[in-house]
Amino acid sequence: MTKVVQVAVAILQKTNGDFLLASRPQGKGWAGWWEFPGGKIEQGEAPEHALARELQEELGVTPTAVQPWITRRYDYPATHDASAKTVLLHFFFVTAWQGEVMPLEGQSLSWQSPQHVQVSPVLPANAPIMHALALPTIYAISNIAEMGKPQFMRALAHALDQGLQLIQIREKQLTRDALSALSQEILALCAPYQAKVMINTDIAHARQLGAHGVHLTSRDLMQLQQRPAHLLVSASCHNPLELAHAAALGLDFVVLSPVLATLSHPDAPPIGWETFAHWIQHYALPVYALGGMTSQHLSKALQGGARGIAMQRGAWLAD
Repeated sequence: MTKVVQVAVAILQKTNGDFLLASRPQGKGWAGWWEFPGGKIEQGEAPEHALARELQEELGVTPTAVQPWITRRYDYPATHDASAKTVLLHFFFVTAWQGEVMPLEGQSLSWQSPQHVQVSPVLPANAPIMHALALPTIYAISNIAEMGKPQFMRALAHALDQGLQLIQIREKQLTRDALSALSQEILALCAPYQAKVMINTDIAHARQLGAHGVHLTSRDLMQLQQRPAHLLVSASCHNPLELAHAAALGLDFVVLSPVLATLSHPDAPPIGWETFAHWIQHYALPVYALGGMTSQHLSKALQGGARGIAMQRGAWLAD
């Protein structure tokens, strides 16, 4: 069996969301390729300790605010300058540090925006993380059934002005024709903001409308054997089995619920923050917390390892 190399990886991130990439120096495998800073976890070493050690050795900084995030496995093929190997990458957000970032190993450094990565080539194992970092922290779900269309469209326009970048259209009470007309209106409204629109459940309909992606119910997820191509694909999950299936399919992100009690499903017992954090520890995909969420819960979700929060009612509350 191939030995798995454990690696601690740092996403050094500024308050504006920009993150640091480093080029691998000459003399190392995959020289010239760009990656997140970090390095091998030694035998018996905790990933957090390896992260701090590597950042000190590579960049001369000491992390002071660290949050565990995604864990991903990647099988590197053999190249002319490196042998084949399998790595298990433990990604951490590092949002504060002591010291000035310096290239202590002769590497090039570059701060990049998640939406516009301008350096290349990026190490294959790091590429999916770029897509995950481009996901916003708020995932809004439409709520026309309760609000009515005029009020909802006003709330959506306001949210887009405030920076909303990801919305799911979920209006099961509508006929297909009515849903098509509504979706076209929402897509047109979102286009100038470059906000991404997901269609609930119907893959063919999402493609027909030219939507950015599809959001699958947990039932749809468990029946799916292959991820749909050329779409953003997310899914609702409620237990570790569904989370595992979503990861095996390589979806773009998942929503885990209900974290707290919710009006939509009053009979569903909430899993709570402790279980939420436990289930997504070392998970491979970005996760949004759903169920009773308001904007005040965002920091709690991030502390638990989430990418952000998903909201149906809370997303449309007036400031």
